[in-house]
Amino acid sequence: MVEIMEKTDKIYVAGHRGLVGSAIVRNLQAKGYTNIVGRTHAELDLTDQAAVVRFFEEQRPDVVVLAAAKVGGIHANDTKPAEFAYENMQVQCNVIKCCHDYKVKKLLFLGSTCIYPRLAPQPIPEDALLTGPLEETNEAYAIAKIAGLEMCKFFKRQYGDDFISCMPTNLYGPYDNYDLQDSHVLPAMIRKFHEAKVNGDLTVELWGTGSPLREFLYVDDMADACVFLLENYSGEQHVNIGTGKEVTIRELAETVCRIVGFEGEIIWNKDMPDGTPRKLTNVDKLHGLGWHHKTELEEGVRMAYDWFKENKDQARMTGR
Repeated sequence: MVEIMEKTDKIYVAGHRGLVGSAIVRNLQAKGYTNIVGRTHAELDLTDQAAVVRFFEEQRPDVVVLAAAKVGGIHANDTKPAEFAYENMQVQCNVIKCCHDYKVKKLLFLGSTCIYPRLAPQPIPEDALLTGPLEETNEAYAIAKIAGLEMCKFFKRQYGDDFISCMPTNLYGPYDNYDLQDSHVLPAMIRKFHEAKVNGDLTVELWGTGSPLREFLYVDDMADACVFLLENYSGEQHVNIGTGKEVTIRELAETVCRIVGFEGEIIWNKDMPDGTPRKLTNVDKLHGLGWHHKTELEEGVRMAYDWFKENKDQARMTGR
């Protein structure tokens, strides 16, 4: 049974200042939800079990969105796997258990499509989970997210808790991470091409061959899907969130290059890893529930670049 959300419900968005969390807050506010709670990392360290228990004891949220996570691109995942596994599992265990203990009526856990096998069938259906080996370069993060997703399923199965999970594809948009050491591919490209244009550089170097296929979803569309699921879904199986459309990394680079206005040459460093060769979500389940994305890639990249130019002082240009 779908729990009915009330506009006055106290909704705790964990990670409310990040790319994902801030978009979900914007969407909730636009839909008339008036009682949204957030805490910065400095105010509440979600890896601290005692602190998380105190927060739930004091705040008693009705609904929780778990969008907080330690995230990063290929380089960060590949060089800090222990940190990615340990910190993410700490956060998930602390928050999910408190959602049960304090009788939260609805929890939405956000995963990532990197949870799927490296060579999963394409487009990737939800039931491809745990059917093959993971991509090594983000294996630690993927395993942590799988653990969180399965934990939500087990709490639902054992206790009847209305804990649901979704798997967004590659996201981009306002409040993204532009730190070149651990950002994802699209924001990294926006920053690289912008700075090259400003500096008058003749070339920009990008990793890999440019051949992998990727799917990209504007973060405000993702947020709209998340709130849609909170309002309309209580199934045990997680739900993919994406566009069902893909481009090569080379095509993406050319799009970003054109929108930024960089007129130099792109150099592909083929000694660096490509990551998973293809990663496209099957969104039939989400479409069947009645939700479709609205923002196409060209429009989304343009909006993301406009935000970056106007908010460089707020953008995450270096790590936490």
